[in-house]
Amino acid sequence: MTIDPTPPRSPDGRLLWSRSEELTGFEALMWRVEVDPRMRSTVVIVETLDLEPDWERLVAATDWASRVVPRMRERIVTPFLGAGTPHWTLDPDFDLHYHLRRLRLHDGAGPADLFALAEQGAMTPLDPSRPLWEATLVGGLPDGGAALLFKLSHVLSDGMGLAQLLAGLHSRTREPTPDKPQPPPPTVEPGGLSREVVRQVSGDLALLGGAAWGALEAARSLVRPDHAARDALAYLTSAVRVLSPPPAPPLPVLARRSPSWRFRTLDVPFETLRAAGKAAGGSVNDAYLASLLAAFRRYCDRCGDPVPPSRLMPVTLPVSVRRAEHEAGGNHFAPARLSAPVGIVDPAARVADVHRRVRAALAEPALESIEIVTPLLARLPGAVTARLGGGATRSNDLQASNVPGLRGEVYLAGARILRSYPFAPLPGCAAMISMLTHGETCCVAANLDAASFTDLDGFAEDLADGFAEVLTLAP
Repeated sequence: MTIDPTPPRSPDGRLLWSRSEELTGFEALMWRVEVDPRMRSTVVIVETLDLEPDWERLVAATDWASRVVPRMRERIVTPFLGAGTPHWTLDPDFDLHYHLRRLRLHDGAGPADLFALAEQGAMTPLDPSRPLWEATLVGGLPDGGAALLFKLSHVLSDGMGLAQLLAGLHSRTREPTPDKPQPPPPTVEPGGLSREVVRQVSGDLALLGGAAWGALEAARSLVRPDHAARDALAYLTSAVRVLSPPPAPPLPVLARRSPSWRFRTLDVPFETLRAAGKAAGGSVNDAYLASLLAAFRRYCDRCGDPVPPSRLMPVTLPVSVRRAEHEAGGNHFAPARLSAPVGIVDPAARVADVHRRVRAALAEPALESIEIVTPLLARLPGAVTARLGGGATRSNDLQASNVPGLRGEVYLAGARILRSYPFAPLPGCAAMISMLTHGETCCVAANLDAASFTDLDGFAEDLADGFAEVLTLAP
């Protein structure tokens, strides 16, 4: 999927992206569970560049971005000694010098050194008292290349929203754009206890109003009590499936968990992957997931614990639930849980089985029930929510995300972006693997728990071989 068009702009040139001051229930939940270091929601996007951009031009471009997108100058505050609902507010002490950095790799450094640096940055928590992002220009890559490490909190946005943001900020030309809008820096509004009280009461009333509206809709359905009872039972049954871990047991070779992250990458041709999925009666996303399952099957074989053909493994797919009324940015996704066919060796049969299971998961009537539960969970103490959230996600072997990307050539301060690897957080699972389509290349970014995978380089080989299995289906 591609992002087009970019988010609309206000008359003063600002992007209409993530303007709400309130955190959604899901975002507040992600924010609170970070009391557990293993549940941190840090995202790192590694963009490789064909040359090292001029530093002063990059500084000016980043300052411009922070004026075009005020969220980049905002931080999260929790009023009432932690008892209120977290919300966004402009940081009166915003300091671009803190958020934008640069360094140079040692002579002879290569991609492995770059991604080791990205791993270390991802495992270092963001400062919660500041806006939740950092950017580091890394020079010294082979052939005069460079990279930008963009680190941010998932609380800012999901993958779809980040793609919208990058589409609005990246340039389509190498040359400067002197006529682009230049909005002034956003101004800090006066706060105070009374404003916080009004905010908290409004939030509580909105939560109660949503519950009341749901009850009213349920009452209207009682015109046909027989249908209402049947539909209510079907919805509750679906909600149990959606909110519960998949019934498939985790793979024994991935049993351990730790707070240590390791990154591995792979480039896959988009058109070939899409053709492979179509040849087996599926989509590019089905072919992607079938390739990942092949990698896990191969890794189990490598570790001396082969899986039988009927073996399933627990997988979660973040699914976008954005609707037309949602503004650009923010988090609008639901977790689709499924027991995935890791034991099927034939790639065509595996793609077809994945297609069937994913369609069933997406057809769940209660897929968006997470939006009903999270506002309530977010009001519990952080340690409690972390325990509940960690228990629900640690049973997952894999979370797999297919992130939309930009298909045309894009530039950053005069440097062309060659690849874009989105490393998403590990919320207690063994692997979080994301794929972003940049140009005609699928950039696969695997974030792996270092305790779960005892042979990281071996899994990287299995990942490449798993995709090779599926790509053979392409005519």
